[in-house]
Order: sequence, then structure tokens, then C-alpha cells
Amino acid sequence: MTDKTSVIFGNEIDKKTIKNANKSKNKYLKKFGDDSKKEYKLGIEPIKALDNIGVSNLVFKDEIEPMKDNPLIVGNIRMGFGHYRISIAIASCARALGFTPYWLDLASFDATGSKMIREQNNLYSLASRISQKSKLFNHFFWEPLNSEGFKKITYNAKDQKNSELLVPIFNSIPKDTPYIATHVWPSQGAIHAGLTNVVNAIPDNWPMGLHLSEGAIHAVQTPFAYLGYKMLNGFSDKPLKSIPEEDIKMVGRFIDHELLVNLEDDNLRRITRAKTKHPLRILLTVGGAGAGFDMFLAIVKHLLPYVNENKCSLFINFGDHKNVYEKMQKKINVTKIKTYFNEYDKLRELVKELRNKDASGVYAIYNQDIFEAVYATNILMPECDILVTKPSELAYYPIPKVFMKHIGGHEVYGAINSSELGDGVFECPTNKTINSMLDRLLEDKEILIHMCNRINELKKTGYYNGGYECVKLAAKIEN
Repeated sequence: MTDKTSVIFGNEIDKKTIKNANKSKNKYLKKFGDDSKKEYKLGIEPIKALDNIGVSNLVFKDEIEPMKDNPLIVGNIRMGFGHYRISIAIASCARALGFTPYWLDLASFDATGSKMIREQNNLYSLASRISQKSKLFNHFFWEPLNSEGFKKITYNAKDQKNSELLVPIFNSIPKDTPYIATHVWPSQGAIHAGLTNVVNAIPDNWPMGLHLSEGAIHAVQTPFAYLGYKMLNGFSDKPLKSIPEEDIKMVGRFIDHELLVNLEDDNLRRITRAKTKHPLRILLTVGGAGAGFDMFLAIVKHLLPYVNENKCSLFINFGDHKNVYEKMQKKINVTKIKTYFNEYDKLRELVKELRNKDASGVYAIYNQDIFEAVYATNILMPECDILVTKPSELAYYPIPKVFMKHIGGHEVYGAINSSELGDGVFECPTNKTINSMLDRLLEDKEILIHMCNRINELKKTGYYNGGYECVKLAAKIEN
């Protein structure tokens, strides 16, 4: 295992940071035990919710079960829904290019490194929810941490040391297996374990030291992210050496093959609905952390009169947060709501029906299974006209978007990128601004039509091909 803590891309890290990094790793070893000598064996289980893209889950088994020919592993963790959603996109593109995709969630195992991830994720989710309730906490701690604290190269040094704890999970994986990580810890863990074909798919448009994984190819989605990471811009108060060109590539947005293959037809039907005054379909998503409830509630309240007048229909994916649905009903008691609770197959049938008929009313979707909870948004997107979301990973998806207030300063630049390219609007940080934006889109259909046309133009340029490009990089396929 090579040291990735004391020197990062040729930039020496100070002794105090190195000492704190070692202290952090030792803390987790003391708390969760040292499993560095264990020989974990990986086997295979199907993921029913994702049977359409043929991805299988890698899990601990008593004996090693070999992967099929042409394997590609997507290393991830559940942190909200974002990293899972990007992982699904990568797996989808891998399948489309002839690979057999495998899912490796490093937070899911009974291993020391997995317990370390779960503890950090729990703290992140808790802080995210607190930030929505406390303006002081958000202003003085959460926003600065997400926009500037995670940006420093010294933060990466600590993560690099902690990620050494992930190495035992990789022991049974052939070192030359194409591997794409959708969070930095799975990338760092793979590099520490000696994997040689690692791509680090970076999810955000705001460059941060947090996302560095020296030894992997850093795949970014935008020119802004490319320049920021290339220069390590703002990662230290002192001048830093750049990332070598062979270690960073701008690939475009990470989008599922299934969302791209019929995109022009999806946009044509959106434009037709707008021009013929059929009710527009608005998709509202509840994120994996369940934060942002007050704005979410204000949006639903505001849209209900439009729904009653048959000017729009409302699809709400509550993810795996049934409690958010129950809170909403206590506050406003939406009547005549059509529920799809743990009825994933029924939801799939609804989506097929929506291809040829109007939607009306309010549809509430909830799935306890994490894969179904995340992918429900994906299968609804082609049949919806407007996506209302915070500017996280969904900011990059090829559907007209309205952005709620960000949760964490790193999300801000996702909305900026989308609004500048024209496939989404600018961030709407208050209940008044977001409801005014929804009014405008429902009244002035030309805005929606413009966004649909821009999405078609962007597709022609290859801007949504980031998932395919990551696969090619990991598999060393020449364009």
C-alpha cells in the first residue's frame, strides 16, 4: 500500500495534518477493530429493481464467485441518493457498451472500512437536516464546510488515510478489472488495494480537495470543474502543482443510456403537450437525506390549484422516506392522491400507460427498497415535463429543471452550470421565488420549449455522454 497522505500530486502535506490523519485512522481501528488480515470473499446477487440494466451486487460470501466475462465494477456508497443515481448511470452505460456491470457498495459490508463510512455518512446526513432547521448552523458551519472546508487539499490527506481501511474488501477482485468509483472513498480504497484501471467519477461542479484520488483518472462533467481540478484552484493558500493531464479528463455529464436513447422523442412529446395545452407533468423529488421539507411543502401547496384546474399533474417521489409523505398529509391533506407504495411493478405499468394518455391529479411514490426508491425518479423522468429538485446530481440530467434551494454550498454550481447551458433555470432559494418560477413555466410555455430544444442541442454535442466516456477510460477503449 503506497502512501497517499503525505504527498498529493507532488504537493507536500504539513506534518500536523499528517499526524491528525493517522490519528483519525487509528480512532476507527480502535472503535471498529483491525480487519487488515481478513480474507473477505465476494459473491454475486441480482438487483431486481435494476434487472433492465443487468447489474449485480457484489456481497460477502463464504466462497468467491467469479464474475462473468467483460466485467466492470461500479464502486459506490449510499450517501443520500446522488452517488447511487450516478452509479446506476455508469452501470447502464457499461451495459450499453457490452460490459457486465457489478455493484460494489463499500458502506454495505460488515467490515471496518464500511463501518467508518457509515459513521461519517450518518454525521453528514444529520448535519444536512440540521442545516435546514437552523440558519445559524447553516451560515456559520454547514455552508462554509461544504464550500471551503472540503475544498482544502489537507482534507484529502485525512480521507486518504482513512480509506486505507477499505483495502481488505478488495482482496478477491482481479487488479486489472475496469473500475469506476462514484464517490472518492471507493476510488481511494481501490487505488490503495492496487487496482490499476480506476476512474474517479466526480459528482459536483465545485472543485474540492475532498474528491481527489491520486492514481485514478479524475473524470469531471464540466469545463469549470476541469480547470478548477487541473489547477487545484483554491485548494491551499500556497501555490500548488497541477494535476497531470493524463490524470484528469472532462467527459460530460453522467447520464443513463436509457434516458438518452429516446431523448429527442421524449422532448417532442413535452413540446407537443406545451403547445396543445395538455396538462404539464411536474416531477418533485425528495432527496435521500429527506431534507428541505418546508420548501417541498410550500411547492405542493402552491401547485394544488393548478392540479385541480387540470393545468398540471404532480408526481412526487418520496424515495424511501414515507415519513415525509405522512408529514405532508398532516399539513395539507392532499385528497384524491394516487399512491404507489412499494408497488414498483405497478409504477412501471403506469409509466407505460403515460406514454399514450394524459396524466391528472397527484401521484405519490414510495419504495422501501433503496434501488427502487432511487430508480423510480429515472423511470418517471422520460414521461414528465419539469423536474423540481435541489441542484445536486439531478442538476445534470436531460430534462427541464427548476432548482430548489441548495443543501450544502457545493451544490450551488450545479444550478449555475444548468442555467448557463439552458436545460434548467437558476436556483430559486425561497418559497416565493420557486413558486413564481413554477407560475411562469406553467403560463409561458415557450420557456419549457426552449429548454427542450437546448437539451436536444446539447445531446448532439455529446455533452450527456459522460457515463459512456468513463467506461471507455476504465476499459482503455480508444475513441
